[in-house]
Amino acid sequence: MLRFPLPFRTLIAAASLVLCLAITFSAATPILAQSTFDAERERAFILYEENRFPEVLPLLEKLAIRYPDDGQVLLRLGMSLVMESIPSNDVELRKQLRTRARALLVRARDLGATDDLAEWTIAGIAPDGKDEGGGRFSLSKEADEAMRAGEAAYARNDHDAALKAYARAAKIDPRIYEAPLFSGDVFLQQEEWQKAGEWYARAIQLDPDRETAYRYWGDALLRQSRHDEARDKYVEAVIVEPYTAYIWRNGLFRWADKQGVHLGHPKIEPRSSVSPMKDNHMTITIDPKTLEKNGDGTSAWMAYSITRAAWAGNNYERFKKEFPTEKEYRHSLKEEAAALRQVVEMVKRQIKDSEIKQLDPALAALVKIHDEGLLEAYILFARVGAINSVGADYADYGHANRDKLRRYLREYVTSGKY
Repeated sequence: MLRFPLPFRTLIAAASLVLCLAITFSAATPILAQSTFDAERERAFILYEENRFPEVLPLLEKLAIRYPDDGQVLLRLGMSLVMESIPSNDVELRKQLRTRARALLVRARDLGATDDLAEWTIAGIAPDGKDEGGGRFSLSKEADEAMRAGEAAYARNDHDAALKAYARAAKIDPRIYEAPLFSGDVFLQQEEWQKAGEWYARAIQLDPDRETAYRYWGDALLRQSRHDEARDKYVEAVIVEPYTAYIWRNGLFRWADKQGVHLGHPKIEPRSSVSPMKDNHMTITIDPKTLEKNGDGTSAWMAYSITRAAWAGNNYERFKKEFPTEKEYRHSLKEEAAALRQVVEMVKRQIKDSEIKQLDPALAALVKIHDEGLLEAYILFARVGAINSVGADYADYGHANRDKLRRYLREYVTSGKY
């Protein structure tokens, strides 16, 4: 596992990241003929996948000199140099290693070889090699050194020494999230599943708002074919970091691939829209079909645009009342939920008045989600792509409604029905 001691919510996810991403190939990456080089390259890549960085580093250095335009070699060399920098207590040496690593990763990207982990690594290292988050596991020098000693031991597969070092670090500074997390990684490598889970649980107790331990615990459960439990851990990881593609790909999407399940959302698309007020003008766009008496309830979408117009009009008074500290109008979760609720209410009135012969499937799904209390969860997961500003409300809503987010992901997204 590749691990980076950077704070949570930096562009590089804090702590360890599973080295499982498929490297992207492109025409810019040279196609190599069968040769002695191929055998060396293959051996280097195997060592890299096995996290044997002290062994692979000199081999990758040699390959990079001989083949300076092989993006795959440069990518692995760059990441190996980052790993080489982590255990070091020499600040200047660590800075030099990271400076060179970043340059290699940028060059690899230019050659068409990159992945999420490499991109986050580039983003997390300043061009001069400075750690954007301070690069420390702990403010305690002794605890930080113990963690680095553990990482050095882990890199050379000395698991006993790694565990002792992590325990020593945790004793000095009990707040270090990575100490139990990395201990769990050791047991994961040894396939001691129960112990791995216990250590991941300890990391979660230290910080339930970091996604890494949930995801790694999910990996351990997935490797045991405990699929439902793995899904639940990946769900927790997504709840903590809902808008990070890497976490979806290396969690729920991996689970879905194993299960043969398609992840998705109910297909609900409003048939009307509203543009914010500009120069005292507002534009409401309506699907002409909603004006027809077709007996499927789609005329209820008129309520969506009317409600949204009330929020976006009259100098945004409704928005200002709900968000008094925000200086500019934005399409919010409250606005979207209010508009969709009005649609549901109109559908129910039409049903009561026997105006609907066969309810439109999208509206049926919307009513069901609403009645289950999952409307906001649906919006935050399914509608953010269309309404980026809604994501700004995720933290406040999620803090008080985590169970609803959990239910939506389990009952809808991972159900395989959509």
